[in-house]
Amino acid sequence: MKDLIIVRGAGDLASAVIHKLNRCGFKVVALEVEKPLAIRRYVSFCEAVYEKEVTVQGVNCRLCKNINEIDEVLKDNKVALVVDPLGNYIEKLKPKIVIDAIIAKKNIGTNKKMADLTIALGPGFCAGVDVDVVIETMRGHNLGKIINEGYALKNTGVPGSINGVSKQRVVYSKYCGIITNLANIGDIVRKDQIIARIKDNSGINHEVRASINGVLRGIIREKSNIISKLKILDIDPRIDEVENCYTISDKARCIAGSVLEVVVSYYNKIDKS
Repeated sequence: MKDLIIVRGAGDLASAVIHKLNRCGFKVVALEVEKPLAIRRYVSFCEAVYEKEVTVQGVNCRLCKNINEIDEVLKDNKVALVVDPLGNYIEKLKPKIVIDAIIAKKNIGTNKKMADLTIALGPGFCAGVDVDVVIETMRGHNLGKIINEGYALKNTGVPGSINGVSKQRVVYSKYCGIITNLANIGDIVRKDQIIARIKDNSGINHEVRASINGVLRGIIREKSNIISKLKILDIDPRIDEVENCYTISDKARCIAGSVLEVVVSYYNKIDKS
């Protein structure tokens, strides 16, 4: 498959990369886990694991079960998604480019031998050793920086600031169990409002409350089985910008643009050689 790119992961940052590459004419296959836990679900292609087919800002993604289905989807200029956490399809499809966009904060198996060009997003990878190129994902002056040697900045665990609000806008689960959502993405929520409940193994329901006033920009999928300390929702303090819930973020677009730069540079070198 000419110009095939495999992207490991299909959460919101990965989806921005996939979206950009598809719009620029590249054939993209995304690899996901069996039960992805995206927060910004309306801009994440990984939702195709559950819905079979999703569209993010005009780009369609379909769940595939084999190479024949992948081929048909790519012929329609759509994104193909496969449940393949181990990356077995990399060996089957032999792409020229592999991108690790799992955002696991560590390398869980991607290496330079997987393709002619390997790219990784964020910390946990050494450019020139683990992969060819690393893209900086930390907000700030160096966001989207293309790193050819060395590492991206370490994860601080502190979310980027929006309107001066940082840690307070993200909520992590204090419990293990099954989540029931009482609010939807795009809803205006108030501080201390009950947004969800988590039912633990003892059958006790624990309330999840809004940390600030704002727009519920993302919340983990209904009935997900979650663990403690897992990020489960994100509130945007900009109440007048509800539309942001349904569009790719500025951070994600910046990262996607840097990935595209690396990919195009790679193909330009091939064409000139």
